[in-house]
Amino acid sequence: MEFKQGTVCVQGGYRPANGEPRQVPIVQSTTFRYESSAAMGKLFDLEAEGYFYTRLQNPTNDTVAAKICELEGGTAAMLTSSGQAANFYAVFNIANCGDHVIASSSIYGGTFNLLSVTMAKMGIEFTFVDPKCSDEELEAAFRPNTKAVFGESIANPALTVFDIERFANAAHAHGVPLIVDNTFPTPVNCRPFEWGADIVTHSTTKYMDGHGTAVGGAIVDSGRFDWMAHADKFPGLTTPDDSYHGVVYAERFGKEGAFITKATAQLMRDFGSIQSPQNAFLLHMGLESLHVRMQRHCENGLAVAQFLQQHPKVAWVRYPGLEGDSEYELAAKYMPKGTCGVVSFGVEGGREAAEAFMGRLKIAQIATHVADARTCCLHPASSTHRQMTEAELEAAGVSADLVRLSCGLEDAEDLIADIAQALEG
Repeated sequence: MEFKQGTVCVQGGYRPANGEPRQVPIVQSTTFRYESSAAMGKLFDLEAEGYFYTRLQNPTNDTVAAKICELEGGTAAMLTSSGQAANFYAVFNIANCGDHVIASSSIYGGTFNLLSVTMAKMGIEFTFVDPKCSDEELEAAFRPNTKAVFGESIANPALTVFDIERFANAAHAHGVPLIVDNTFPTPVNCRPFEWGADIVTHSTTKYMDGHGTAVGGAIVDSGRFDWMAHADKFPGLTTPDDSYHGVVYAERFGKEGAFITKATAQLMRDFGSIQSPQNAFLLHMGLESLHVRMQRHCENGLAVAQFLQQHPKVAWVRYPGLEGDSEYELAAKYMPKGTCGVVSFGVEGGREAAEAFMGRLKIAQIATHVADARTCCLHPASSTHRQMTEAELEAAGVSADLVRLSCGLEDAEDLIADIAQALEG
């Protein structure tokens, strides 16, 4: 029986048996006991399922990952210590030194820095394309050594809606997967796999947790990309792994499990960016109300955007769910039930006016965070995107006057009144 998203949020991923805990247990243990070395050896050889060290896997984490996997409609998933770790693992799992990746230029500043600076030092070259580029420009970005295409379903903070189907078709024409960071709309409002995406990532720190309590990330595999059909492009998945006695992931675990198994067995083993079981438990609590909270976030976001659109001291407003917005049609296609609670806008008077406005807010708190129960705001050009050049800021859609307002779960009338008094001042 296939359940609706709301039911999956509450019930997905965990089915307690007779006499078992109703709530997901926190397995707060680093290690797990076995009767013999032979039994544990089978785990190290990937010949049996089980747990031996929480740096790789933990029962609590796997249970929560299973819920996210069910919400996205994937076949396998894993939790990571942060959204940054999720994006790093997702790309590095298939792209290594000497490889090339295409990414949308309109992405979160931290992710842009991860790709363009840190991973570039590892020998991976990135080409950043405007998500609104022409078909000819997109085609020209591909190279023989291109291994993936990456984008955000809703860009943070430019709020550009990624044309998933278009980029998926382009990626598949060149035999590579499309990776989509689906943090802002969450699977409640957008399911990238239904439009051709192959891998989905999340910063679970945001709406999935929803209360600003636990940093985390997730990777979900659609199970549909045929690695063996493009074996020459992905030797890490299609040739023997000497560190695991020659296992070939795509053969042993198939399309449905190869990607996540390799990311766990290799990358989590070596980098150790595991999410703590306690954080996974808190994330699970947030997931149970995700479908209810997202509806309220979207309602508040739209109400605030409509108010800002009419205010004389606001230079411009970007909200994909706002009729007339340049992203409205794409948002209606991919996110018909709503987008998110984040509104980006510019205050007349530029950077100084934007900072003065934020300083007068009473409800919204200035914080390096977004997408939780409490309304918060940020000036990205001075914070999350501070390391980017003026040209990079422009390409990312982050102007000097941009204010990112993340509408929480408060009463919309109170939020609007607070914004009104701050603008008047």
